Amino acid sequence: MKTQNEHWRKKSYQKVTLETKLLVVDQILNGQTSTNFASKKYDVPRTTINYWLRKYSTLVQQKTGMSKNDEIKKLKERIEELEFVKDFQQDIIADMELITGVDMAKKSLPKTLAKEIELKKKICLKENIRLFIASPYRKNNVNLPELTI
Repeated sequence: MKTQNEHWRKKSYQKVTLETKLLVVDQILNGQTSTNFASKKYDVPRTTINYWLRKYSTLVQQKTGMSKNDEIKKLKERIEELEFVKDFQQDIIADMELITGVDMAKKSLPKTLAKEIELKKKICLKENIRLFIASPYRKNNVNLPELTI
């Protein structure tokens, strides 16, 4: 049972090295740990960790050598890369649907993606008909119906 004097006694904490502070800040900024978990793990108050975040977050960025503009540039490049991959995958799905005649996108993808794939299929069909018409191997007596998109 606590006495009245112990109730008002301030909890003492051990000193933390700069390396540990930077490690904690880095882990929190990278999403590897939360402020609460770090507080319990390192036996440091959450308010102190929040102070470290304000104080050392720019120091961690300088340590990695990446400014905010560089980080934005890197993220934009990543977005472009992912959009390319998405378009490539949609082209493959559209081609497979044209070959097999099965609408895979409508069954398994969200409506917005299924609509994009449907549009790609129509464009692909239109291009294939143009190539077929322009083909030197096409016989003159073959009539193709007009494709409306």
